Amino acid sequence: MANIASAQKRIRQTLKITARNKARKSRVHGVIRKVEEAVAAGNKEQALAALRAAQPEMQRAAGKGVLKANTVSRKISRLSAQVKAVSAA
Repeated sequence: MANIASAQKRIRQTLKITARNKARKSRVHGVIRKVEEAVAAGNKEQALAALRAAQPEMQRAAGKGVLKANTVSRKISRLSAQVKAVSAA
């Protein structure tokens, strides 16, 4: 355990930031799961709505540095393709 005040403060900050990032990442996984479930169910409207809700959440995670921007781009692209395939079928 740190004895220096500044090191103790850094530990407190790190714990807070880690919890916040974990919550953001969990939220992103949740919205992705909702899109994938709607696609699996074959529900076009629900999948589109879930995708529209997922995109800003994922972009926000990229903006905050929780996920890499290219990762978010790739995931959004793949989810969009899945949703589009549902609407074509």
